[in-house]
Amino acid sequence: MDNYATFFEKIRESIQREEFIKISLGDYNGTELYLKNVYIKPVIIKREKKLSFVFRYKTQDITQNFEIGTGIMEIHGLLKVEGFRMATLFTETENLVCQFTKKGLWSIRKENPTAKKPVVLTHDKQKERKLDSADKVYLQELRLTDAAGNVYKNAQDKWRQINHYIEILSSILQRLPQKDTLNVVDMGAGKGYLTFALYDYLVHTLQKRTSLVGVEYRKDLVELCNQIAVKSNFKDLLFIRGAIEDYQPESDLDILIALHACDTATDDAIAKGIKHGADLIVVAPCCHKQIRREMEKSKTKNELDFLLKHGIFMERQAEMVTDGIRALIMEYFGYQTKVFQFIADAHTPKNVLVVGEKKSVNTQRQEEILAKIKSTKAYFGISYHHLERLMGIA
Repeated sequence: MDNYATFFEKIRESIQREEFIKISLGDYNGTELYLKNVYIKPVIIKREKKLSFVFRYKTQDITQNFEIGTGIMEIHGLLKVEGFRMATLFTETENLVCQFTKKGLWSIRKENPTAKKPVVLTHDKQKERKLDSADKVYLQELRLTDAAGNVYKNAQDKWRQINHYIEILSSILQRLPQKDTLNVVDMGAGKGYLTFALYDYLVHTLQKRTSLVGVEYRKDLVELCNQIAVKSNFKDLLFIRGAIEDYQPESDLDILIALHACDTATDDAIAKGIKHGADLIVVAPCCHKQIRREMEKSKTKNELDFLLKHGIFMERQAEMVTDGIRALIMEYFGYQTKVFQFIADAHTPKNVLVVGEKKSVNTQRQEEILAKIKSTKAYFGISYHHLERLMGIA
């Protein structure tokens, strides 16, 4: 067993033996701007042990919680893919340092223990919120808070979702190119919970002049949201009626949002974001029917066909393949992509948020991406991906 594998075996053993205290990741050499370190510790949330990750940026921290197995895979990705070159495991009996050397190999060394195990792991500390609930007319009109700014008991989950959404985007929003006015489109705005919150955060917290259009097909919701925008004195927030595929932005975009747009409507939104030069694309995909139909139709034989004969596994695989190819296509057009958990599994299985931040890409990388897309489609028996066709790279 090599040093890298040994290190991860030690992580698993320390967790199983209740000796695990924390992990720190450093010596970052990746592409994520302003990211410096990641700190991981165990927490108990709703009586279930999880791994809490604190991503430390130059100006702020972002916290995410993972199931134990998923968390260990996230650590692997941060070291092998994302660019961290040092990890220190702190246990009750020792410190274990795993480091990527100049020779391109992982070294490992033991040190005397320096960390103390906390008495309790309960995650009961009140998180700092990016948005304040006090004196927010839109929160009152949406029946999330009372006049005093107290969040209603039955609105707690929605309030957490809103803040988690803003927390995920906060560091990226601060890195957007400086412009006189940010042009933002939220496609499939629904009742506008997240649309209002984003406008509020951009205008009142970040002090960015913002023109935001919410696109929604249901007439009653469009009328309601426009009434609330007027009552809230959100002068540059407008909701219009229309379908995602039919909407045509009047100018280039800075931010494109599409949350829970069904099936290929997510592809329509991504395509519009890319074609109109959006610096930031944020989508929460839903109902991955197109790729699932392709996979079910072909019934291609591969190493995973024993799984795909089960409907629920087929559904999950179709979701991952659909969104994986979407991320690759965004990377082909120069976007750096990240995938986050958007809503806790207990509330909805549709909980993936795909975020693309516009950077750059060279021809060689584009060729590699096209080859990866082609091989992935062949492996799963997929003849086409809708976003490919929209972007003319099928």
